[in-house]
Amino acid sequence: MTKSHASRRHLATSPFSAPVEPIVKHFELGDRVSHDQFGLGRIVGVEEGVAMLVDFGSRQARILSPYTRMDRL
Repeated sequence: MTKSHASRRHLATSPFSAPVEPIVKHFELGDRVSHDQFGLGRIVGVEEGVAMLVDFGSRQARILSPYTRMDRL
């Protein structure tokens, strides 16, 4: 059985830097956003802490947390 990286502890003497948790961005219903892959859109649905439903005009996409590829305009 292998352990995931999240359950491993970081040793102070390790030559590698400690893993960094991604910062979770917060969006609200109606926010205008820019996504690296899909372009410009508007938040049309919110699943608190899980996902955002975004309307990009030609399509809607469910973007999962931590929203690293999406920024508020």
